[in-house]
Amino acid sequence: MKIKKKIIKNFFVQHFLAFITFLYIKLVSATSVIVEKNTHNPEYYWNNNKPFILAFWHSQLMMISFCWKSNTKINILASGHSDGRFGAIVGNYFKLNNIQTFSTEKSISLKPIFKLLKNSNYIGITPDGPRGPNKKVSDGIIKISKTTQVPIIPVGYASSKFNQLKSWDSFLITKPFSKCAFVWGESISIPKNCTENEIEELKNKLEIKINNCVDLAKKEINA
Repeated sequence: MKIKKKIIKNFFVQHFLAFITFLYIKLVSATSVIVEKNTHNPEYYWNNNKPFILAFWHSQLMMISFCWKSNTKINILASGHSDGRFGAIVGNYFKLNNIQTFSTEKSISLKPIFKLLKNSNYIGITPDGPRGPNKKVSDGIIKISKTTQVPIIPVGYASSKFNQLKSWDSFLITKPFSKCAFVWGESISIPKNCTENEIEELKNKLEIKINNCVDLAKKEINA
């Protein structure tokens, strides 16, 4: 098992597997019908060069680049571990820049994120990542929005043909020749002076909004 992990973490192996993953995702997108709803929500920010934080579940990361219509790349917050590095390599083939984070004593430096948002860049965060609990919003995204006063926009995804990995997030692998749907939610603004109790309420609110977007996406494909 240790040998297998070392092979997977190898620089050349990761780049080869990332290229194969890229080809597979391109095949899926080329053979599938992709529907988008409520695109006016992000378009206001794209058209006015205003930043926002994109929020979506970790399990839906595979196809997320296909909902991104801005010429400005989105910066995805990723783990500094091997899985995060692999995601960064795959993201380079699409409209994604990965911000790799390294934690010290369970704290993460948010300075790169604050700088990007200050310069009107876009951030993508999986609020249940990088290790879960699955589909549960953590404090991080709320506190980033609170500090920077940049709103959060949720998006949900669904596909008609897929497999799910036996991972902590039940990662979604969309199959070719699928019908896919993205549904955008309305933006959420986090008050600068909100309390810890209010942060908990806002976490629940965002969780509900993302799940609503996913449910609406499933209805779009009759799933």
